[in-house]
Amino acid sequence: MLETLFIPKVFAQTASAVFFAILFLQSGLDKVIDWKGNRDWIVGHFSKSPLGKVARPMLIVLTLVEIAAGLLCLLGLILYWWQGLPDLLIIGFELSMVALLMLFFGQRLAKDYPGAQSIAIYFGVCLLALYLMNSGV
Repeated sequence: MLETLFIPKVFAQTASAVFFAILFLQSGLDKVIDWKGNRDWIVGHFSKSPLGKVARPMLIVLTLVEIAAGLLCLLGLILYWWQGLPDLLIIGFELSMVALLMLFFGQRLAKDYPGAQSIAIYFGVCLLALYLMNSGV
């Protein structure tokens, strides 16, 4: 399958999978490694929003979703390359979109509009990646 890497669609699919694997594995594992620092930041960030009372459980759920999304993108890419099966990679991109929607929702409720804007850019990249997995282009 190495020769197909030079097909632009396959290269874009591969690069997108690597992008989201890096993004969510780093983000999720950082939350695990520096739990206290991340928890304190999240609690402070959402203290004046409707999510203030659920910031800690929200962080647990977000951490699990991010790690799962990153792993599914990584393992999905390996399976896609090894056996040509795109299903796990598609699920990885879909879970990435769920994680991004969670982050976007939180940023909007915390009235962190620049933060929400940056997440919207990631969301657009993820939409494009998912489209490339399902398009005949």
